[in-house]
Amino acid sequence: MGVVEGLTEFLPVSSTGHLILAGSLIGFTDETIKSAKLFDIVIQAGAIVAVVIVYWQRLRETLAGLRGQDPRQRRFVINVLIGFLPAAVLGVLFSKAIKAHLFTPAVVATTFIVGGIVILWAERRAATTATVRIENVDDMTPLDALKVGLAQSLALVPGTSRSGATIIGGMLFGLSRKAATDFSFFLAIPTLIGASVYSLWKARDTLSAADVPVLIVGTVVSFLVAWVVVRWLLRFIATHSFVPFAWYRIAFGIVVLVTAYSGLVTWAA
Repeated sequence: MGVVEGLTEFLPVSSTGHLILAGSLIGFTDETIKSAKLFDIVIQAGAIVAVVIVYWQRLRETLAGLRGQDPRQRRFVINVLIGFLPAAVLGVLFSKAIKAHLFTPAVVATTFIVGGIVILWAERRAATTATVRIENVDDMTPLDALKVGLAQSLALVPGTSRSGATIIGGMLFGLSRKAATDFSFFLAIPTLIGASVYSLWKARDTLSAADVPVLIVGTVVSFLVAWVVVRWLLRFIATHSFVPFAWYRIAFGIVVLVTAYSGLVTWAA
């Protein structure tokens, strides 16, 4: 599960969706293992550490700039916080209902397919009519950050992909591919840390010492794999579009639906 999280967290393919499907295949669900859904959220912290290491130079410059009252760095931090708020507020309000009704293979497969179609449309638009207004994250306005934050909130539906929603949403709102990807990574830091801390706090009375080794293993493996993936993705987007991920999403979604309704695979709810 740590490998699945690390591979998919920052690719536009939905880590939550893959964790739900992988957990269903290997029997790692709340019905068979205590706090399986909590585990899926907490191990995101490992992926976040990978982003912090890859972007450490920029993060260090930001902290130094805040101490020195640098307006550019202050604006960058404000934009990240603005982008973080929509998903945070909606997540707190609706997370229980979302987990109760939408964390199913059928929903994941459907959103895989829909998300793939959206990516294909966005890439075609970018190649023909779209104009890039923002080449660098430092040029973003608070309104730009809010738009990307609203796009990120769509990822509360499992299978949508947080990184996919923010990157493709950013491109549709006028960000360059590089700027949208960078802002997606920066936005992941408060978003995923907040989700992990919030989930741990809610489950504080049900956690036991027996849960600690499992959480540590998942988090460490998630970090190692995510570190490789983030570095690879930054090189990939320099010369490629996200079209291959779109076709992967569509094909994978169709496979899940066909196997589910034909009875070839018994996907757990």
